[in-house]
Amino acid sequence: MIGAGRLDATGAAYFDGDSPIGQPVGLRLSEDGQTLLIELADRVIAWQVTDVRSIDDFAGKGDSMLRMRRDPVARLFTPNPFVRRALPHLTRRAPPAGRGRLAMWAGAAVCAVFVQIAVLVPFLADQLADYIPLKGERALGDATFEQIKSALADNEYLPLQTCENAEGLAALTQMQNKLTASLELEQELRVFVLDHPMINAFALPGGYVVFFRGLIEAAQAPEEVAAVFGHEIGHVVSRDPTRHALRSAGSIGVLGLMFGDFAGGAVVLFLAERLIDAQYSQGAEAAADTFAYDVLHDAQIEPAALGDMFQRLKDEHGETEGIVAHFLSHPSLDARIQAARDASDRDTQVAPVLDAEAWAALQNICK
Repeated sequence: MIGAGRLDATGAAYFDGDSPIGQPVGLRLSEDGQTLLIELADRVIAWQVTDVRSIDDFAGKGDSMLRMRRDPVARLFTPNPFVRRALPHLTRRAPPAGRGRLAMWAGAAVCAVFVQIAVLVPFLADQLADYIPLKGERALGDATFEQIKSALADNEYLPLQTCENAEGLAALTQMQNKLTASLELEQELRVFVLDHPMINAFALPGGYVVFFRGLIEAAQAPEEVAAVFGHEIGHVVSRDPTRHALRSAGSIGVLGLMFGDFAGGAVVLFLAERLIDAQYSQGAEAAADTFAYDVLHDAQIEPAALGDMFQRLKDEHGETEGIVAHFLSHPSLDARIQAARDASDRDTQVAPVLDAEAWAALQNICK
């Protein structure tokens, strides 16, 4: 605490901001040392010691021009350095004026960005997806698929290869034809298998359905692959990958304005990562499941095959590995397993989707 007492006010003057002429003053500290008392002829002005600040001396004479932090015009001039020593907060940086208001505006800005990303972007994406030309959607799918192959490759100069075994491709086409025989598709399916051990499958804009080798190898019957195939066709028909891409790209645009460059290849790379592990809405996932059940029924395949595959992989890998990780954003895995089994009609005549030879060829599609 600063000691109380009178200060040497020789040459000191107070400027009230209304008159250019300074008024002679006396100076003293209050008994508790917390207040600088400026004694004028007709009144005493009290300045809190913690709020007194120094103004730079541009004349270089060592004089002190003092001000109150909350008073924009009043000034106290004193040539006595001892007065300055009695006021220890002179050079402390003052907190910005109106910081409460600044905090309020900052909070409002954060909320506005959140509303754009969480509400407006998804809404606009859902509305625009149905108006994207198929040609433009296919171009987005082409670029994203190439980026996925590059991102997952072990060699940065050699993209991940698609599996091209002729007999395996013929078996996959046979399965596709059986699943789509009763469908009128708006766009042609483009089906690929990537030579990667990940147990996964996903859809891309433009009619892409992509399997990883790991999923086909993990399946114990062609009906399990067909069940996953039907689910992904459901996403293609509903254009869920395009909606998801628009939401992601829209979010990138908003964030890019705030944090930097999210343009060009970075956007496609981000979309590639998001679409490999697409997190569609629960409604979209339930709709894709229902679509798959109908397709499987028409193809004389038990929908329970989807539940059987999920159950086995859940037992083997747990909730966060393998194909289960791909479906974390879906309705609960147990619920999906039960729904697939409930959708099965045990009285319906079923037929193998592939014979033993074609199934063996499909499982060796990458060899």
